[in-house]
Amino acid sequence: MSSHKPSKSPLLILKKGESIESTRSRKAFTSLLSSHDGTEIIHHQLIKGGRWGITPEDDQTNILESIYLLSGKMTMHTTEKEYLLEPGDFIAGQPVSEYLVFTAIEDSEFLYVCSGPMYHHYSGATKKMELLAVEIEKKDGYTAEHCKRIKDLSMLVGEKMQLNSESLHKLYFGALLHDIGKTKVPESILLKPDKLTNDEWKIMKEHTRFGAEILRKTNIPHLILAADVVEQHHERYDGSGYPLSLKNDQINIESAIIGLVDSFDAITSDRVYKKGRSNKSALTEIKQLRGIKYHPDVVDIFLSILEDY
Repeated sequence: MSSHKPSKSPLLILKKGESIESTRSRKAFTSLLSSHDGTEIIHHQLIKGGRWGITPEDDQTNILESIYLLSGKMTMHTTEKEYLLEPGDFIAGQPVSEYLVFTAIEDSEFLYVCSGPMYHHYSGATKKMELLAVEIEKKDGYTAEHCKRIKDLSMLVGEKMQLNSESLHKLYFGALLHDIGKTKVPESILLKPDKLTNDEWKIMKEHTRFGAEILRKTNIPHLILAADVVEQHHERYDGSGYPLSLKNDQINIESAIIGLVDSFDAITSDRVYKKGRSNKSALTEIKQLRGIKYHPDVVDIFLSILEDY
């Protein structure tokens, strides 16, 4: 029998609030506590209403992913049901074989341990896309809050419609990145203060296809998953939308949700070239177009949650 004496390495001690690397948003704080030989320990904080998810990895079957809830309460949506998680609850999979979506019922903290390098590959690439989406919305006359509003309202609708975890993944990233394709629209068209010509409008409408193409080329599963949603978010229930003139249930339900929420936000938002209308005026129009432009079930759910939101 041979023996092996492990080499010594310095002990990493982090004070509260410190980390090797971290990313912040209004709803989440993520800290990479430790990383060695492909294994990562990540500390997550989710503010009430914040969401976080896991996408199954088809080509990395040996990766172990585990979650330990430190404080707070969260729901975990799976493809079949919803679970309540409380402090001390532990989840692990090798691999995680289904989509999981976690929503903070109250401010929550948890540890995520993964035997593969996820932090830089996924967090970095996704954050880059998010920042790009926000920048393009600013150029198009919206505020930086536009993407967040579309995402938050869409998720509330999707959850109340009891979509499964895979659909919620599609909805989350589809809503957040719905206009990412506008990065490929010439600024002369995107920033034009006057009415677009027919040729310019044809180019502008291509942003849905451009967006889907951008997401598919990332080779990141949860972004690829959202590509069809982004491509269809301007389709309309009566077939009058674009780019494919889909109608009724030919349209992804996630796209139908985003299409309605995006329309409401566009009607009520102040932009460089127009003053936003009142919520009452916007809702009157949406009710009139129920079952015409907008999916009737989505309209009903949207109206039921808007007052609370």
